[in-house]
Amino acid sequence: MSDFVEQCRGEWRRLGVPDPLAEEMAADQASDLREAEADGVSAEELLGSSAFDPRSFARSWAAERGIIPEPPSPRTRRRPLVLVAFTALAAIALLVAALTLLTGGPNVSVAVRTFRPGAALPRTHLPPPPAGFFLRPGGPGGQVFHTSAATPVEWVLLFLAIIALGFAAWLWSNWGRSRPPTAAAQ
Repeated sequence: MSDFVEQCRGEWRRLGVPDPLAEEMAADQASDLREAEADGVSAEELLGSSAFDPRSFARSWAAERGIIPEPPSPRTRRRPLVLVAFTALAAIALLVAALTLLTGGPNVSVAVRTFRPGAALPRTHLPPPPAGFFLRPGGPGGQVFHTSAATPVEWVLLFLAIIALGFAAWLWSNWGRSRPPTAAAQ
């Protein structure tokens, strides 16, 4: 079983485990293996499937003791990418909404031409407006009304973007707290 302990030592050296800690762990491991052998317990029974993979055993034991950081799982690697994308989209939405509100665009102009009662209406593909609906007295040819038709949409977009950025900040703070603590090698 000394070959198993030596392979573990080699892995700890490769991982940068300080020599005193590696020697302490190797001594503990050799002692446990000797005691198990004296009690008639095989290494496979003591270590399970790790008896056939000393490098993996050494890595997991060093991570459990907090000597090396645990390798990130695939889920934690992807999570920041999703958070970055979500945060970027929320920030872009916030900028677009704020800029369109500040510039006042897009504007809509409605031109209304008044007609005298009894006069023939010009032929268009649009139906005529109801009598008196847009018609205002004054002006020889009618009036033009200017308004910003998108303003309510811009305010809704701004509100939703602020909520999305708040949610992203909350996700980032929770993601930072959910990672396992890592101990620096001593």
